[in-house]
Amino acid sequence: MPGLVRGVARTAAIAGTASAVSGRVQRRQAAKFAEKDAQTAAQRQQAYQQQVAPPEVPTQRGATSGGDTLQQLKTLGELRAQGVLTEEEFATQKAKILGG
Repeated sequence: MPGLVRGVARTAAIAGTASAVSGRVQRRQAAKFAEKDAQTAAQRQQAYQQQVAPPEVPTQRGATSGGDTLQQLKTLGELRAQGVLTEEEFATQKAKILGG
């Protein structure tokens, strides 16, 4: 019977040691993974803060406001009527204003 008690005590000691070691390893790994997760979260947050605003869509050529275009054409017509611009100059400037 003393051999049986010794065997049970020995098994209990081994199992206890194994359990303690296993618990330490699990805690160490959990801490390691938690640290890695925290670093990943910090990197994502930093990347989010550094994110560049999307570029603006360029306006189409000749997309000036209607009032501005009309005023330029009126001025151009007045200059032609006064004789300051020739028909060719008027046509060239008109094409520039209208985008064509």
